[in-house]
Amino acid sequence: KKPKSVKLSEENTGVSRPLEKSAELIENVETESQTLSSYSSKQLTSSSNKRLSREFFDVPCVDLARALLGQYLVRRLGTERVSGRIVETEAYLGLEDKAAHSYKGKRTERNEAMFMQPGTAYVYNIYGIYCCLNISSQGEGCAVLLRALEPVQNIGIMRTTRSSNSTKKQKDKEMTNGPSKLCQALQISKSMFNQIDLSSSDLMWLEKGDDVDNDSIISCPRINIGYAEEWKEKPLRFYLIGNECVSVKDKAAEKQAIGTRTVI
Repeated sequence: KKPKSVKLSEENTGVSRPLEKSAELIENVETESQTLSSYSSKQLTSSSNKRLSREFFDVPCVDLARALLGQYLVRRLGTERVSGRIVETEAYLGLEDKAAHSYKGKRTERNEAMFMQPGTAYVYNIYGIYCCLNISSQGEGCAVLLRALEPVQNIGIMRTTRSSNSTKKQKDKEMTNGPSKLCQALQISKSMFNQIDLSSSDLMWLEKGDDVDNDSIISCPRINIGYAEEWKEKPLRFYLIGNECVSVKDKAAEKQAIGTRTVI
């Protein structure tokens, strides 16, 4: 059974130069949240009742994009866990989607991860140095872009990592409010994570998070895909309304959603 692909937005990187010396950053950083240095390897890699299994990812792309909201992306860095709550995603619907890397069935060395089993990480570079993280779903060439996280665990590590690559002081809400920002904060690189199985990796995985009510989800057009003709207007971006870590809020979509709920 084969999975998927995508073409994604290339804005909101919020960084001025590539990630450097990430290993050294972890050794001396003073964290602002829970430290897990005394945890065993088993504890660091999550208990089975929290970790999301392959079945979670093995659903249609739009369903996965919505279901990922509220879940936790966890990155293991040495003896530490760094994590964030997923608050924004974009669905890319494969062969028919003019914004997808896999449009018309295009299959290359770069997007091979999109044609692997659901739950495979697709990490690709933009501008030659920054990264975006996507997760394959059901459907030929389909995958979901993780656009933004709400920092949760070991925020100090995220801040140190991001600050080392930008002259701008990092506010919590700005550390992971973009696809490349979150990859930088969690030290996610193409060389290390492209094509890994997120249901079994001990370096990066997803854990069960909050149940999200449908009324809390905004659906609106994706960002920065002006080349995609009629597909640029399709409401395939999803985010949690009211969350300050969302990369770009769609006021028109929010107003419409709130008005509809009021009428109901």
